Amino acid sequence: MLFSLLSQPELLIVWIVGIVYAITIHEFAHAMVGYWLGDMTARDQGRVTLNPLSHIDPLGFIVLLLAGFGWGRPVPFNPYNLRNQRWGPVIIALAGPISNILSFIIFGFALKFLLLNNIISPDNLLTTFFIVLLNINLVLAIFNFIPVPPLDGSKLIRALAPPRMENAVLTLERYGPWLLLAFVIFGGSIFSSIFSTLFTWSIRLFG
Repeated sequence: MLFSLLSQPELLIVWIVGIVYAITIHEFAHAMVGYWLGDMTARDQGRVTLNPLSHIDPLGFIVLLLAGFGWGRPVPFNPYNLRNQRWGPVIIALAGPISNILSFIIFGFALKFLLLNNIISPDNLLTTFFIVLLNINLVLAIFNFIPVPPLDGSKLIRALAPPRMENAVLTLERYGPWLLLAFVIFGGSIFSSIFSTLFTWSIRLFG
């Protein structure tokens, strides 16, 4: 994706700003919810902020720009400080993708309002920016809901798993990153197909 944007600097800037926003709101949501639930770890490390420099992981940013999906700097938290130690980690984990879904909905309706009232035209650069925001937020939300460690969806698996499956959960956590890498390499086309279908539907809904 990056190479196709090099000849269009204005689109490259739009994508960079969109990626910075989506990652920042995602990681900020993790940090803020952890703080609300009683853990000061993220706050003490300066993560309860909307400053992108606190949340951008250089490698994850580059991968997102190149491949279409990536990650930010993981937000730390101490589960023993949470008021609810079983479901607290799940709530913190899901806050990230949920923030992207909310952003997707807000920007989607904003785009629809602007287009329906002829405030902007379909070929306007601002329209492109809104579409990029929809694109990136949808990708981050879907990708992070995958229940494979270290993605956010894996925290739900840990919370729901009965005690007798503890060894299986530990094994999944140990090999999760390798499974995720295999999925990206061998199943990336499936993910892209699912995402493209959902994104086409969303553009019809908001466009």
